[in-house]
Amino acid sequence: RVEAFDAVDVIRTKRDGGAVPEDALRWMIDAYTRGYVMDAQMSAFAMAVLLNGMQRDEIRVMTDAMIASGERMSFAGLGKPTVDKHSTGGVGDKVSLILAPLVAACGAAVPQLSGRGLGHTGGTLDKLESIPGFRSALTPDETLAVLASAGCVICAAGSGLAPADRRLYALRDVTGTVESIPLIASSIMSKKIAEGTSALVLDVKVGSGAFMTSYERARELAETMVALGEEHGVRTRALLTRMDVPLGRA
Repeated sequence: RVEAFDAVDVIRTKRDGGAVPEDALRWMIDAYTRGYVMDAQMSAFAMAVLLNGMQRDEIRVMTDAMIASGERMSFAGLGKPTVDKHSTGGVGDKVSLILAPLVAACGAAVPQLSGRGLGHTGGTLDKLESIPGFRSALTPDETLAVLASAGCVICAAGSGLAPADRRLYALRDVTGTVESIPLIASSIMSKKIAEGTSALVLDVKVGSGAFMTSYERARELAETMVALGEEHGVRTRALLTRMDVPLGRA
């Protein structure tokens, strides 16, 4: 096939501090998902984004493109409101393990598709998989069945959900681009919107043990993610919480 754009042009635009046009940005994410754009090129693009940032419209388009790279789940058949919670990552953060069943007990369904460690923090799935026999990889049908019977589920996002993010997530961890607000916001929100939850609470960590050590940066990330959620019809709220000491005892 003849490609509509050149990855090097897209990289140069962002390298020089410009805004990438919508159609070029959508192409870049799609071409990366297809394997046409190489990891080396996406690494260069991610670093350019980290150094030069993105306009709000660019972040919206990139999130859209990442959602469009895969399938979307629907929980309409459950007959319950669905709500999820996401933490940006904290040392000893075990809130989900308590919160998901607590919210389910109040009558909502909690479809929590959780992540693994990023940077210096362990993810909820990493903690749960330390339990012998715990299986985090559920099919969409299994996820729905657990939700219907237990009211909540904590599992890994299926490979069909925002596959562009799956590749970019791994790349960011080994290229020093984890801390970029546009990349964090589009990564988290593409998965959460594709997941199909109707409401979302974001726990944005701030402090010496968080990615965002300054309150201003954490607030910018929170506002960016709330705007992305609301634009996609997900009722979204964010809390800024302290991450200067590990949460809990272990």
